[in-house]
Amino acid sequence: MGAYKILIIFILVIFYYFFPADFADNSILKGQNLTDYQQLVSENGFFKMQFFSPGKSRNRYLGIFYTRPRLDMYSDVNGGGDEKALWIANRDDPIADASGSLMIAPDGRLVISHSEGQVISLSATPTAATNLTATLLSNGNFVLRELNSDGFVNRTLWQSFDYPTDTLLPGMKLGINLRTGHKWSLTSWVNDQVPASGSFTFGLDPNGTNQLIILWMGKVYWKSGSWPIAHLALKYVSNEDEKYFTYTADSIYGRYIVSPSGLIKDGFGGNAVFGNCSNETSHAGCVKQVLPQCRTAKKYWFELRQVYMFGDSFKFDENYTLSLSDCKAKCEIDCSCVAYASVDSDTGIGCQIWGNDTSFVTAQNSLARDVFFLTIKDGKRKWWIWLTIAMPVMVLVVVCSLCYLIQRKLKARGKVREMEKVLYELGGQAISGKYNNKNTARLSKKFRHDIPIFSLETINMATNNFSSANKLGEGGYGPVYKGMLLDGQEIAIKRLSRSSGQGLIEFQNEIMLIAKLQHTNLVRLLGCCIEGEEKILVYEYMMNKSLDFFLFDPSRKDSLKWNTRLNIIEGVAQGLLYLHKYSRLRVIHRDLKASNILLDDNMNPKISDFGLARIFGRQEFEANTERIVGTYGYMSPEYAMNGIVSTKTDVFSFGVLVLEILSGKRNNSCYHLERPLNLIGYAWELWKAGRVLEELTDPVLSNESTPTNEVMGCIHVGLLCVQANPMDRPSMSNVVMMLTNDSLQLPVPKQPAFFIDTAMAETETHEKVGHCSTNGLSISDMVAR
Repeated sequence: MGAYKILIIFILVIFYYFFPADFADNSILKGQNLTDYQQLVSENGFFKMQFFSPGKSRNRYLGIFYTRPRLDMYSDVNGGGDEKALWIANRDDPIADASGSLMIAPDGRLVISHSEGQVISLSATPTAATNLTATLLSNGNFVLRELNSDGFVNRTLWQSFDYPTDTLLPGMKLGINLRTGHKWSLTSWVNDQVPASGSFTFGLDPNGTNQLIILWMGKVYWKSGSWPIAHLALKYVSNEDEKYFTYTADSIYGRYIVSPSGLIKDGFGGNAVFGNCSNETSHAGCVKQVLPQCRTAKKYWFELRQVYMFGDSFKFDENYTLSLSDCKAKCEIDCSCVAYASVDSDTGIGCQIWGNDTSFVTAQNSLARDVFFLTIKDGKRKWWIWLTIAMPVMVLVVVCSLCYLIQRKLKARGKVREMEKVLYELGGQAISGKYNNKNTARLSKKFRHDIPIFSLETINMATNNFSSANKLGEGGYGPVYKGMLLDGQEIAIKRLSRSSGQGLIEFQNEIMLIAKLQHTNLVRLLGCCIEGEEKILVYEYMMNKSLDFFLFDPSRKDSLKWNTRLNIIEGVAQGLLYLHKYSRLRVIHRDLKASNILLDDNMNPKISDFGLARIFGRQEFEANTERIVGTYGYMSPEYAMNGIVSTKTDVFSFGVLVLEILSGKRNNSCYHLERPLNLIGYAWELWKAGRVLEELTDPVLSNESTPTNEVMGCIHVGLLCVQANPMDRPSMSNVVMMLTNDSLQLPVPKQPAFFIDTAMAETETHEKVGHCSTNGLSISDMVAR
């Protein structure tokens, strides 16, 4: 049967959206039906009547809506954002399926028929009249009227304005008919999802005081008294037949609504006008709710929320007109109540309460709903209820807190030990001054006095707490900031990014190398900082930033005249020669590129970023590594493909750098002759064609003062350095000799190593850890197919 109903609803929905409704009129006559998914529309087009389901409910209701609701109009269905019904015909008699149909019955009553049972009667009085019509008027009023033979209205038999739900429209009344005793009032929804009659009623005081009141569960909750209501546009009318307040408004959208929490809200934004009696800033007119002696303020009480199984002895009140907040209030005024819950936890309606003779037992398979326990702290009550509930929770909280503190302490201790280990291996001397960290000063006493240790407080002061205004750039390691020490010395601060693939090993590696390497073409390390999560390197400040800042920017490359470029090439060569041959350690840089060449005030080059460098023994010339690091485009083929690292790895990178300096172009770009080539391939093709000087050289260098023999010599050296076979590449000793000796006969370069299709080569490289810099991607692991 359930599947059959769903199928009917589905068919009706499809029919409604793909075929026009039978009714686009404002009326139905006797013998006609308004079925589900059809609608009536008022003559002025402002109102419509149709069946609907509020929120997530499957129940169907017949309601009146605005056809074009204002965007700022108040709505609390689903918590706001959905169109809200102005009036509901069957708010307390929902229909379970889409079988509802509005009609004028043979006896003249206005009824809703459906498949589940008896019809729902809207107008209770039968009539012998035959010429009847039910019409949705232009003011939102739905009326049943008798027409005369000419089609004019003879009399009104019933109207929706006499039976408002929670909304007051212009023309409606709040009061009493003194002849019939019929009362006009608003009644709230149970909650935002259920339109059934709730616990709040707004209307004229039935005791004859001629004032407006709000009742909550039958008791006075708020009353107007001397409270001014003139700004509500409510007019009071009193005569021998009736007395009432009526509402007038300039806009058709004007309305007032009584919310499920008892607030009276306007229809333009949902602002509370009055009725807020639930907090310290309550509106004027609120009536203080008096609790019984058992709930006086002297007896402190609180509630605990948890799911529990309960015993057979309980006090039960299945009142579906009460919300959860109403149920709480009902429990408060009942001295025997110790717990309460909603009957239907899905909709939050109904009220079930338990007395103080109930036995509560916790269980694994407890009911899937929340039960609220009220406990009065006076010793005479069942203190064991909250004690039984609270003790396991308290024990769990204490255990979890202890575990958390122990874990934090162990983690912190591990970091300190890690820091101590690094500093011990590096050696360390704390920078003197009042900004030193006590932990840093304590640790520095244990170590050799080689590496200055800066406190994080000093670094923060130098960079203005790593202000973005001081940021110089972003590399594979992390951001670099400009700073100034208290003595006025300018510094560059490289901060390890927490998302960086470079960790403690690379950090330690760079400190050990730079600290022990001293050369005019290597960047100078001033110190480091290791505190908490921070790992920071402090360098001498380079005013002119890095080589790629000038080389690849058309607006800046004019600064790189030929003598400057040649000086940079020779300076980098001298720095590499020192690393490979004359330093205390044999060092392979493995990440030589334009962004790692810093320029001082006089544009002298300094090699930086030794986080990926590899240290060799004095008699060690080549090694295999499983961890491939570097930047794509600068890696030699034997290293990128097979993991073979040697001094010739840096020679290849140097050759790429030389070609970039001479051409002003990036190696990773594509250059089209007969097929797509990178810079190495492009230079090789031009070399073979004899056009390398004219077409490869940066146009900035194309003037009479540029010595062509020196340019050709550097291009020649660059091609020798990028040859495919590492045995064919010169050592850095030979490179320096070739660059400084014009009379030296250079060997003829062979086929270099280059990719014909750069895009394909990139797709065949599996990047495990990489970080963007201003000159490409630093790869800490590459695996070839």
